[in-house]
Amino acid sequence: MKSHFGRRAFTHMELYSLFNGYIYGDEKLKREQPKHWHFWLPLLAYYTGAYSDELGNLTLSDIEKVDLTHTFHFTTNEKIQSRIVPIHAALWHAGLEDYIGYVKKLGHERLLFDLPAKSGRYSEKVRIWFSGEGKRLGYLQRCDLPNIDQHGMKTAISSLRLNFEQQIYISAIQLGQRSAMSYLLGLKEEGHVVSKPNADTLHKVIKPLRVINTKISWQRFLDRH
Repeated sequence: MKSHFGRRAFTHMELYSLFNGYIYGDEKLKREQPKHWHFWLPLLAYYTGAYSDELGNLTLSDIEKVDLTHTFHFTTNEKIQSRIVPIHAALWHAGLEDYIGYVKKLGHERLLFDLPAKSGRYSEKVRIWFSGEGKRLGYLQRCDLPNIDQHGMKTAISSLRLNFEQQIYISAIQLGQRSAMSYLLGLKEEGHVVSKPNADTLHKVIKPLRVINTKISWQRFLDRH
């Protein structure tokens, strides 16, 4: 798949480093100020292909059951189409149901309630935390990964969307559902909005997404010391 704006997808080894980093381990960093969104946003980006602003805007009411399939409903801007994306089993395994219950108990509407907006956008705060800024190290650097590789290609939080795209492209083609990939990415085909496939088809397209770390757990994140 093509890179976007000089960015590329993460390699398998880079994904392994990201999803085995301190956020998903057993120990906090010295002087770390952990937030729930630090844990959830990279996972959600990888398993949904959504942008940071889309994820930051997700509310509990955007979690819908469509034809027996639990989905996220993304409503975005004019460039990216509104869509539903089935919730991958790995997110439930990581403790999403318990986390949703926690958010409800606190009385919040937004799923990533502790992700603040900066200049009216959530992506700016995510970018600084994930990629760093100036002398401030980001999660990438703390996982010993570079922002720019030897070929001048960048990696960022949006690279996880490219990983999602690469994998659903293969599964969609194998299923004979090429348009389902465009729908899941919120993209038009030949200038036209793609009709929504049924939820079962969408579930089959995302089901083969590679699970990088089966030990990821929100409770483990909470229990770090």
